[in-house]
Amino acid sequence: MTGNPLTGYPVRDRIALAAGLVGPFLVALVLVPFRTDLSATNAALILVVVVVAVAAVGSRVAGAVAALSAAAWFDFFLTRPYQRFGITDSDDVETAVLLLVVGLIVSQLAARARRLKVVTVTDAEYLARIHGTADLAQSTTSADAVVGHVREQLTELLGLRGCRFEYGTLLGRPPRLEQDGTVVVGRRRWDVDSGGWPDGEIELRAYGNGQYLGRYMLTPGPGPVPSLQARLVAVTLADQTGAALDITRPAKGA
Repeated sequence: MTGNPLTGYPVRDRIALAAGLVGPFLVALVLVPFRTDLSATNAALILVVVVVAVAAVGSRVAGAVAALSAAAWFDFFLTRPYQRFGITDSDDVETAVLLLVVGLIVSQLAARARRLKVVTVTDAEYLARIHGTADLAQSTTSADAVVGHVREQLTELLGLRGCRFEYGTLLGRPPRLEQDGTVVVGRRRWDVDSGGWPDGEIELRAYGNGQYLGRYMLTPGPGPVPSLQARLVAVTLADQTGAALDITRPAKGA
């Protein structure tokens, strides 16, 4: 563990963010000579392809930035009045809005597909942990048993010095292991792959049916930082805890 300062986004995500900003601009610029012959719909579809490409190699944030950039440069370069932010044709307004909405949606889907692909190619040991926890969650009536089992799995998987589970409300703002395997300190990402774990305990939240139900508090060990694949498996295990807690908690009004 180390106390290295925040370095913002990992290098790959920083490159993707830059591509999200610049890529749609360059593509829209290339389309300028053809804008009188190219329909607005076709131009928008070409820009959507750029958004998907950025989201596929980057993060959700990069994909969202690309979608916003694509909508802006579509307006500026490819709709009348040209070289001005302001669309006069109602059909072009609708196309620009659809470009933004579709771009945001596909960027989320592409980023999620990237995460699922990482989990899919993980080794047999990781799959065994996920399947074993799923089997326990289906066969037991005690959510506490799942909580304890996942705590042991996380300790081994992430090489932790300690791991405990807190039920109920959130207290404080410790570093957080996110759904995409990154670590956030405050409102900024911590480059865990190059800087190591941040100091102190790290929270890994458990959600059930979209509601926060508790969190694992992780105390990293002295060894190397686990791979992204291992961190994604840890998130999946926490999700299984949340599902078990959601099934066994009393219904509202009961």
